[in-house]
Amino acid sequence: LRKESKGIDYIVLWLDCDREGENICFEVLSVVSKNLKNRNQVYRAKFSSLTPHDILQSFSKLGRPNENEADAVDVRQELDLKVGVAFTRFQTRYFSGKYGDLDSTLISYGPCQTPTLGFCVDRYDKIQTFEKQSFWVIEPTIEVLDSLPLKPLKWSRSKCFDQSVATLLQSVLSSKLKSNGYKVLSIEKKRGSKGKPVPLNTTALLKYCSTSLNMSPTQTMHVAEHLYISGYISYPRTETSSYSPHFDFMYVLNQLSSRDSVYFDYIDSLKQIGIKPSAGGSDAGDHPPITPMKLDDNSLSGDEWRVYDYVVRHFLGSISPGCEIEKVKVTISIDSDTWSWSGKRVVAAGWTLIMPWLTPKDVVPGEAGLNITADKLKITELNIREGETQPLDYLTESELITMMEKNGIGTDASIPTHINNISQRNYVRLDSGRRLVPTKLGIALVRGYYKIDRELVLPTVRAAVERSVDMIAKGKINKEVVRQHMINIFTLKFGYFESNINKMDEYFESSFSALKDTVSSLRSKCGRCKRYMKYLPLKPSRMYCEVCQETYNLPMNTSVKLNKGLQCPLDDFDLLIVNQGEKSISVCPFCYNHPVLEGMKEHSGCNECVHPMCRHSMINNSVCVCPECEVGMVVLDANSGPKWKMDCNKCNLVVKLPEGIFKVERRKEVCEECGANKVVIDWNKKANPLGEGAETKYMCCVRCDELLKDKVSSGMNKTFFRSGGRGRGGKRGGKRALLRAGSFTLKN
Repeated sequence: LRKESKGIDYIVLWLDCDREGENICFEVLSVVSKNLKNRNQVYRAKFSSLTPHDILQSFSKLGRPNENEADAVDVRQELDLKVGVAFTRFQTRYFSGKYGDLDSTLISYGPCQTPTLGFCVDRYDKIQTFEKQSFWVIEPTIEVLDSLPLKPLKWSRSKCFDQSVATLLQSVLSSKLKSNGYKVLSIEKKRGSKGKPVPLNTTALLKYCSTSLNMSPTQTMHVAEHLYISGYISYPRTETSSYSPHFDFMYVLNQLSSRDSVYFDYIDSLKQIGIKPSAGGSDAGDHPPITPMKLDDNSLSGDEWRVYDYVVRHFLGSISPGCEIEKVKVTISIDSDTWSWSGKRVVAAGWTLIMPWLTPKDVVPGEAGLNITADKLKITELNIREGETQPLDYLTESELITMMEKNGIGTDASIPTHINNISQRNYVRLDSGRRLVPTKLGIALVRGYYKIDRELVLPTVRAAVERSVDMIAKGKINKEVVRQHMINIFTLKFGYFESNINKMDEYFESSFSALKDTVSSLRSKCGRCKRYMKYLPLKPSRMYCEVCQETYNLPMNTSVKLNKGLQCPLDDFDLLIVNQGEKSISVCPFCYNHPVLEGMKEHSGCNECVHPMCRHSMINNSVCVCPECEVGMVVLDANSGPKWKMDCNKCNLVVKLPEGIFKVERRKEVCEECGANKVVIDWNKKANPLGEGAETKYMCCVRCDELLKDKVSSGMNKTFFRSGGRGRGGKRGGKRALLRAGSFTLKN
C-alpha cells in the first residue's frame, strides 16, 4: 500500500461498510498518510453489493471516513483482548495444574463467549431440575353433521393436576349435559392473513440455515460471504430488516428475470399484479437487507445454491401479496365450563407460493370445510385425557442466536464466531436437530462463575459495554473515558476472581480426576527450570511442569516415550517420541506449542523443523519430496531401527526399508537422476545383499537404486521406487520445497 500510494492526489476507501470496515479505513490511512499530498482528499465509498450499478452509484456519492466508528471498534477489540487473555491464561494454568482429564487444551474466557455458554447451561439446569407432573383434561366429543369431530379443543380450565378432582368434575359436567344440555356460545368467522416475511437480515439468515438447511452459523457466513464477493447477493452482514423508500425493486427483479430461471413465472406474475413490499422490520442504519443481485448462471451448487435460493425466495416473498386466510372459532359451554375450537383454510396463497414450506396447514373438520352452523353441532360424550408436563428441550443454534440478539451479546458479524468457540473449546456438543448440549466442562465453568461473580457470565456487563461502544460510534462520548472505565471494572473483577478461584474446585472435583490420579510414570525435563515434568495421558494429553506452572499439549490419540535422553538444541527440553499408528515422530514439547523458528507452524514435530544445526530436524533427515502428496518431504525416522522406515511429514506415506539393516544415515550427496538425498545403509553382516565378505556400508538413492527396487515398500497408491526420471529436483515442486526447507529465521 505504501508503494502504491506514492505520488497520489486522492484516495477512495472501499472497505466493507460496517464499523470494522471503517476501522480498517484508518489502518490504511496510517500506512499511506505520509504519501498523501492533501489529507482533505480522502473519501469513503458506501456500498452494499459489487454490481456495476451499485459501484457506480456509490462512486457518485462519496463521503468521508467516520473516525468515531473506528474508535468504537478499537475500544471493543482492546477490551475483548485484554479481558480474554487475562482470564484465559490464569484459569487455564490453574485448572490444567489440578485436573488431568479436562478434555480441552485451553480453558478460555470471553466477554461474549462466556455469556453465550451461560444461556446453554441455564437451559440445561432448567431441564435437569424440571419435575414432571401428571395432569388431566376433560374433552367433549363435538360432532359436526356430515363431517368429522372438532379437534383439538381448548378447555377454559386448561389442565387439572388432581385426578380425583378431574373425575368428580367429569361426573358433574356429564350430569349437567344430560339435564341442561350444552350451549353454542358463538361461531365467529373472519378473514385474516399470515404476515409476509420482513426483509432479510443476518440473524434471520443464520437462524433459517441452522433450522432448515442444517448449516452452522460459521458455515452459513462463509457461504454468504463467498456469494457476496461473487456478486450474487448484497452485503450479508446487516442488522436492518426494512427496505429504504428509495430501494430499486424493479432493478433486482429485472436482474432475476430470465426465461431459463426457476423464478421466471413467479416474477412475471408479480410484475403484472404489482409489488407490495413488507411494511415491517427496523432500520439499524447500517446496510440494506440481504437481497439477490444477479441470477445464478448454473454455476452454483451445494450449500451455495441452497443459501442463494433462500435469499431469492425470501426477497420475492417480502414484496409479494399477502397470504389470505379464512378463520372460524367455535365456542361451546356446559354449565360454566367452555371449550373452543379454531379452524382455518388458505383462500389466497400469496407469498407462500414462492416459500411453500411456510404455507399454513388447513384445519377443517372435513369436506364441508368451514361451513359450520349451530344446528350441525352435537356433544355426544365427555372424556378424560391424561397427560404429563414436559421440560423444554436443549437450545438450538437458532434459539441461541435469538437470545444473543435480544441481550446484546455480539454483533451480526461476531455471533457465529462465539457459537463456534464454545463448541471448539468442548464446552458444548452439537446434538441432533442442531441442539447445543453443555459438557461437564462447560457446566462446571458456568456454575463456578456464578459462585464467584455472577456478572462474569450474565449478559448485563457485555450489554453495558456494547451500549458504551455505540455511544462512541455516535460521537456522544470520548473513547478514552469508556476504555479506562471498563478496564478499571474488569481489573477489579479479575482480582476478585483470582483470589476466589478455589471456590470453583467443588464443581471441578465432582467432574474431573485430580492431576495426581492421572499422571503416568513418564518424566521429561523442562528446559526452563531443569526439573522433571509430568505426563498426563488422558485427553488432552500433555506435559505439565509444576515449578513453572506451564502446560505443553501433545498430539492427541498417541503413545509417548522419551527419545533416548536427547534434548532440543533450541530450548533444552527433553525430546519425546510420539507414535501415530505406523508413524513415529520426534517432538519437542516447547517447540510443538511455541515454535521459535520463522516458518514453523504450531503443532509441528521435528520432522518439520528447519533448524540447520539440529540433527533431529527435517533439514538433516529429509530425503526427497513426497511422491504421494507432492507437498511434504519424506523424512528418515532415526528412531525406527531395527525396522527402519521413512515417512512423509504431511501425508500418511510410510516407506519401509528392507530388513537386515543395522543403521541408516542420510547424506548431503544428491542423486543425479531424481534429486533425492542419498543414504548410507549399514547392513548386518549376515543379511548383506552384496555378498559374504563384502563391505557392509552401501551409499545409494532409495528411489533409484536397483538393489532396493524389490525391497522398498510404501503401501500407498503410487510406487515410491522411481521408474523414469524427471531430472534433478524430482517431482513437481521438489526444488522449491527443498529451498524453502533450507531457509529459517529465529522469531523475535
